[in-house]
Amino acid sequence: MTMTTSAAGPLQGLKVLELGQLIAGPFAAKTLADFGADVIKIEPPGSGDPLRQWRLLHNGTSVWWQVQSRNKKSVTLDLRQPEAREIVRRLADEADILIENFKPGVMENWGLGYEALSRSNPGLIMLRISGYGQTGPYKDRPGFGVVAEAMGGLRHLTAEPGRVPVRVGVSIGDTLASLHGVIGVLMALHHRHRTGRGQVVDVALYEAVFNCMESLLPEYSAFGVVREPAGSALPGIAPSNAYPCRDGWVLVAGNGDSIFKRLMHAIGRDDLGQDPQLATNVGRVARVEEIDAAIGAWTRERGVTEVLEALAAAQVPAGRIYTARDIAEDPHYRARDMILPVRTHDGLTVEVPGIVPRLSETPGGIRRRAPVLGEDTDAVLKEAGLTEAQIAQLRERGVI
Repeated sequence: MTMTTSAAGPLQGLKVLELGQLIAGPFAAKTLADFGADVIKIEPPGSGDPLRQWRLLHNGTSVWWQVQSRNKKSVTLDLRQPEAREIVRRLADEADILIENFKPGVMENWGLGYEALSRSNPGLIMLRISGYGQTGPYKDRPGFGVVAEAMGGLRHLTAEPGRVPVRVGVSIGDTLASLHGVIGVLMALHHRHRTGRGQVVDVALYEAVFNCMESLLPEYSAFGVVREPAGSALPGIAPSNAYPCRDGWVLVAGNGDSIFKRLMHAIGRDDLGQDPQLATNVGRVARVEEIDAAIGAWTRERGVTEVLEALAAAQVPAGRIYTARDIAEDPHYRARDMILPVRTHDGLTVEVPGIVPRLSETPGGIRRRAPVLGEDTDAVLKEAGLTEAQIAQLRERGVI
């Protein structure tokens, strides 16, 4: 396992209690854990977080688990039982941050809402990720990332014109919400440093998507224009598209004024590069079909590698469309430690994504593998003040 050069990380000393499952809450906790936070993940006895069983499994456990739960401790608690909820309260009293992504109201029904927990721990920061947020007319609706992507405006644009909108290919709505949640937590920590007071960070999945939708709303507000799907093109910015080669596709972004001239020279179309009507983006957008046709005619006669080498020499941004194999074999990924090996509890060595972002003085790292279910229950409960006899009784009654 690759360890960080800084054993601590910038978030050393922060205690995080993770009550979420699957993607949104756990991804936020994973990000904090990567940078040194002590994350205690609460899972139901027996099955644990459903992500343990998602996608491809090795010996019954998802290899995705090795990414999402690295650097965390696993404690099993049956939150349906009062004794388990009392343990959560004890752990929350010592925590800096609590992360949950249940449907609004669930934590309150358990007696674990922010108002209750902050009475004994006023500095507690609670990150709450849900489909529609903690307030509003939709708050009680079940909300998953795919629905949020649709409501946030993204799904309408991920299509070829006139064809069915498709998903991005990963759970982007959940991940965007997680990252917004981490930003909110860090801002709340800054506020607590000055005031000593915690607060709630309320992140709605659809709002996290909506926050990344660029000019979508102001264009409608100012001009009544509804942005429509454009396939691989970048509407209103030209040229920027995917172009066919003999053996695949390349993405070319020649939409800067000087870049466009270099691109046209590289493909032997100085007539377009020197055309005064195409000197700015406005003119190029008006003739984008002509420009795309010229680029496509040049790329079709060449292989992907030849195209990329020619455009790199011309200082034109371009790239191939990577598969997992391309990523695993790319030297740049390796040089920047974006691919790291970890060893699972049962001996499998698997490569996982590296740590993002890169900090020069206090980098994050992988300090421990993802835990097996309940691996840290006894140790964490002993730290919380429970005796071995009490822990044994809780296990006998199925609380842990």
